[in-house]
Amino acid sequence: MADIQKIIQEKLDEIEAAEHVRILHCVESGSRAWGFASPDSDYDVRFVYLRRPEDYLRLEAQRDVIEWQLDDVLDINGWDVQKYLRLLYKSNPTVFEWNSSPIIYRTVPEWAQVKALTDSYFLEKSSLYHYLGTAKHNYHEFLCGETVKLKKYFYVLRPVLACRWILDRGTPPPMLFSELAVAELPGEMRPVVSSLLEQKMQTPEIGTGHRIEPLNDWLFHEIDTLTEAAAGAEGHLDKGWEPLDRLFLNLLGLRR
Repeated sequence: MADIQKIIQEKLDEIEAAEHVRILHCVESGSRAWGFASPDSDYDVRFVYLRRPEDYLRLEAQRDVIEWQLDDVLDINGWDVQKYLRLLYKSNPTVFEWNSSPIIYRTVPEWAQVKALTDSYFLEKSSLYHYLGTAKHNYHEFLCGETVKLKKYFYVLRPVLACRWILDRGTPPPMLFSELAVAELPGEMRPVVSSLLEQKMQTPEIGTGHRIEPLNDWLFHEIDTLTEAAAGAEGHLDKGWEPLDRLFLNLLGLRR
């Protein structure tokens, strides 16, 4: 882990030098942050960057994404802070996940301003539909055959539990699967999920197996129940752009 940490820091330095940006916050966003990585899982490195003030005044449009590396070990890309804040205004769930990742590779003191504002833009309906869409797609794509890829259960379980968290607490769900499971997974499902989790974390590829009928039945029922609940969730939030505009100018050092 120490070696990969050093490599990631070197990559971030390369990005800053080559792209003339400052990385404000960089985290792990995939299975390692969720707490159920396999031994051969790659590193999903995600960052938010700030350009120089003069770069935001150019007439020529600039990309608001930096895609730096994608291979078997590292998946590195980031968003301009403008993109991040615009998605925060829309209560995009990815913004909340990046902001709450338990694995932080780099951050700056100013990020505390972003973190302090983020949760106030959380909208239940947006996140519920995001996680429900993920759960439904993965369930029908991977778990409906007689034989299934066992690791895909986690790509349905996590969004289902995230939805339950949102409905119970009205806050962004945590990244860690273990925290979600303790809070939201019913007792009768815990032994089978614990067994699957142990297999996934100890072997590079846990392979395929027969569909786990009790778990499938529970997931199917939960998805149906959550779909109905999401339709009645709070769907309006009028925080306005002013706090985000002020934050952006502060990050640039241009007080308003």
